[in-house]
Amino acid sequence: MNKVRYVYGLTSALLVGGASISLITGSPLGAQVAQNDGAVMDRVVPVAGAPASFADLTAQLQPAVVNIATRQRVEVANNPFAGTPFAELFNRRGGGGEGGGQPQTREAQSLGSGFIISADGYVVTNNHVISPPDTRAKLESITITLPDGTEYEADLVGADAASDLAVLKIRANRTFPFVRFGDSSEARVGDWVVAIGNPFGLGGTVTSGIISAVYRNTGQGGAYDRYLQTDASINRGNSGGPLFDMRGNVIGINNAIFSPSGGSVGIGFAIPAEIAAPIVEKLRDGQEIQRGYLGIRLQPVDEDLALSLGLPKRRGELAQTVEENSPAAKAGLRAGDILTKVNGKDVTADQTVSFLVANLQPGTTVPVEVLREGSRTNINVTLGKRPSEAELQAQAQTFDPDAEEPMEPGTSDSTIEQKLGMQVTPMTAAIARSLGVPADTKGVVIAAVDPNSDAARKGLRRGDIILSANYQPTATVEELLAQIAAATAEKREALLLRIQRRTTPPAFVAVRIR
Repeated sequence: MNKVRYVYGLTSALLVGGASISLITGSPLGAQVAQNDGAVMDRVVPVAGAPASFADLTAQLQPAVVNIATRQRVEVANNPFAGTPFAELFNRRGGGGEGGGQPQTREAQSLGSGFIISADGYVVTNNHVISPPDTRAKLESITITLPDGTEYEADLVGADAASDLAVLKIRANRTFPFVRFGDSSEARVGDWVVAIGNPFGLGGTVTSGIISAVYRNTGQGGAYDRYLQTDASINRGNSGGPLFDMRGNVIGINNAIFSPSGGSVGIGFAIPAEIAAPIVEKLRDGQEIQRGYLGIRLQPVDEDLALSLGLPKRRGELAQTVEENSPAAKAGLRAGDILTKVNGKDVTADQTVSFLVANLQPGTTVPVEVLREGSRTNINVTLGKRPSEAELQAQAQTFDPDAEEPMEPGTSDSTIEQKLGMQVTPMTAAIARSLGVPADTKGVVIAAVDPNSDAARKGLRRGDIILSANYQPTATVEELLAQIAAATAEKREALLLRIQRRTTPPAFVAVRIR
């Protein structure tokens, strides 16, 4: 089964896929030194400037790039009415025969790319190439195909979902051509790069381009949302393949594309070698990958948040919630804090808190610079151990956008309607009961939202409770009016509201002032 994630808006397209086609390139094998050994590369690298040809470089590197195919067994329900009100009836009647509703299995396959990193046959690829995308699936076998068409079975040595990396070992007692990692920190926008892989199962495909951006944050979140961006053409099936610089060094591992259709549109992403190499080494040695953890749900300081707080754009991240008993909570971090530095490093769009913390070991005590209600302070935090990706997803809470609660008509001053595009009403015991919140909840309740307002665009709706504005409590309509007046007097273009919904923790939302 192929796994594809599209980077379109807030999603991304992983590059595994393609049809199974015989891969024959005739490249020589059996090198005893790295294919990208310095002495060899001096003879094959293109001249300075625009290269006349990548042919010599390709011939030297291609033998170390392999095709990876997996076979998986997926358990499926033998019930045509699964997911409908008739599913249980079908099971009781046996689906037309005894045992008709029992699960059955089917076979699924996936294809991707990888590259050999040692003469004894260790292979690097993406985790999503070998990890079944369907949680019901069980990985049964991995087949490695070399450029000359020779096939070998391989074993999974280690995999890491957070970084999307995996290490395999070819089952063979022979030497293999291999390549080494380079230093991706030296990569510059405009540098030439070459990608080799197996898009759509077309083995041994070589494409070239330049580095379009370094340390690109795609907005996916997570510990390693930091990529090299390239316009070298990569597609489904390139996933896990190497991105080479002009010295033949592996500076990235092709991982995702930005695409509305699933095909290349000239925007591809590769995991930087400086991130991948240490993780690959640990996986190869059988070591557990441990990462630091704060226990905060964060939001980048975008333009509206910056306007509401009077801060520079694209600097720092806002703590929306702090988990109880988390390392952050124990250290004294609070919801509403702006985290501007971690361990002395600036928090930016390309260097997020998650990235900085994930690259530190659990148990490490680090200073975190915080902007709290206009004042800067340093708080020392002893990091915990980051949960698995599955555990983090399980912690995520969802919001029901279709829920409607009974509400009194809005009774707010017309200034609030004009400035924020909403009507609010004071909290009462009856409203608290209807919203399912404690009777002592302090705040004003949104009774109506202008559909053409910024508040509506930010997702605010009837029944939301405004707990504070610019960090000041808003237990009454008058207190909210006072904060609107203060922000207007300071010529701020947005107001930072803390919103409580019935099914989610409180969150900060910056609403433009009209």
